[in-house]
Amino acid sequence: MAKNKRTAKGRSDAPALGLLGSLRWIWTQLTSMPTALFLLLLLAVAAVPGSIFPQRSMNPETVNEYLENNPVTGPWLDRFQLFDVYSSAWFSAIYILLFISLVGCIIPRVKKHAQALRTPPPRTPSRLDRLPQYTSLSLVENEVDTPSDDEVIDDAYKVLRKRGYRVERRSDATGRSVAAERGYTREIGNLTFHISLIGVLLSVAIGGAFGYSGQRVIVEGETFVNSLVSYDAFTPGTNFDAENLTPYSVKLNKFDIVFDRESETHFGQPLDFTAHVETRRSADAEPVEEDIKVNHPLRINGADVYLVGNGYAPVVTVKDGNGDVAFSGPVVSVPQDSVYTSMMVIKAPDAKPEQLGFQGFLLPTALVDETGFGISGDPNAINPQLHLNSFAGNLGLDDGVPQNVYVLDTDNLTEVNSRKLDAGGIVLEAGQTYELPDGKGSITFNDLKRYIAVDVNYDPSKTPIAIFAFLALAGLAVSLFTPRRRVWVKLKNDNGQRSVEYALLARGEDPRLERESTELHNIFDSKWPLASQKQDQGEVNA
Repeated sequence: MAKNKRTAKGRSDAPALGLLGSLRWIWTQLTSMPTALFLLLLLAVAAVPGSIFPQRSMNPETVNEYLENNPVTGPWLDRFQLFDVYSSAWFSAIYILLFISLVGCIIPRVKKHAQALRTPPPRTPSRLDRLPQYTSLSLVENEVDTPSDDEVIDDAYKVLRKRGYRVERRSDATGRSVAAERGYTREIGNLTFHISLIGVLLSVAIGGAFGYSGQRVIVEGETFVNSLVSYDAFTPGTNFDAENLTPYSVKLNKFDIVFDRESETHFGQPLDFTAHVETRRSADAEPVEEDIKVNHPLRINGADVYLVGNGYAPVVTVKDGNGDVAFSGPVVSVPQDSVYTSMMVIKAPDAKPEQLGFQGFLLPTALVDETGFGISGDPNAINPQLHLNSFAGNLGLDDGVPQNVYVLDTDNLTEVNSRKLDAGGIVLEAGQTYELPDGKGSITFNDLKRYIAVDVNYDPSKTPIAIFAFLALAGLAVSLFTPRRRVWVKLKNDNGQRSVEYALLARGEDPRLERESTELHNIFDSKWPLASQKQDQGEVNA
């Protein structure tokens, strides 16, 4: 061992660790249990900003809006990746360090416990009466059923082994004895708990790498096919491959809503939603009728299809100034209140000579209030009407800049119909057609359908996480409720008077140790003729 150098003032300077020593010290600190617990707490704290600030992976439009509304703090928050918390460098660093720390903690403990399982029980103390639970039993000497020394030792060996102890016979200068120990499953449960934590971390990483989530609006009569181009919005995992998408299809046949028609305080509120769908789990599979409800998703080919929204989709036909069909089909409207007054936007970029656009409202049950404005009086489509304003000009879709389908940019458009103009606004009932002024075209309200909004989630980590979580709870329960005990049984012979003494010792607090001692006494009493007994609490330390 190198000696410390003495300075002029008598102080000693420790020798330098060097590169290898420094790395060993860092590894020791990283793989300690306090460090693992600290990193686990730090990971929980690091996840908090993800619930405070909008996340780009979930809602990029909200992030852009936040940056526009906060021009000073927004860019700084973006620099620190607070809008991409779960994929940020600092969150990943904590995650990886926690994983390494847990692995570094567990491997040495597994080796040590494997060695302990092969190690025999500790030697028999010379004075058992100093242990917490001590009992001495005198054997009655008679010619009928007095056991021999071998029988006493064998009986004690069998009793302790039957009660789950790891047992070994001993013979030394102090006499013959049996040493036993149990509770090794306590450490096994503890290791299972920590290994399961690693399994949870790995499963979450696998889910983030190979999982995906997507959103799609499905109108009655339409079919959603699980392909990348079919999604309205899609969030892939870091290692997602579009070729790995499992082919299946979901067709919406009908959507039913049950509204409250009896309660005075909650009249008109929805009570139940049911989407009746037809699914095919492969291209060659037969169609199957299934239902999707709120909190009861459709599970198909490993993916969960959740019902997250619904509304009306008016079917309209737009013709341009040349009489050609510029747009035809259902238009998704967004409900704004409990009676499904719904905002809608129609864009017809193929219209000629000018592109056409419409924005306004759908009223499922149209009524007129005291001011003359149209309102909806019921969420059911009893008397549906479209109230629209029309525009002509450049919709801006030819520039290649993505637009929100629910927003009409009117900066480069000329208003053709509205309440402010002489032509007035457009009011259409089902089956009616309105001719636009100046021969710019027409719009027809053909039909009214319902639609549903679904959230498709594929997470391959759900089953492994559930398994590891169960193992973690089971391991924790075993480690908490399994006592670690040691028992020694010794046969003594003092001047021809034989006696059996035994003592119990627990590692840590064990309130059931005294009961175990009593049960052992009852068993021994039934096997051997005992004349007397002496019980003593003894001293804590052997």
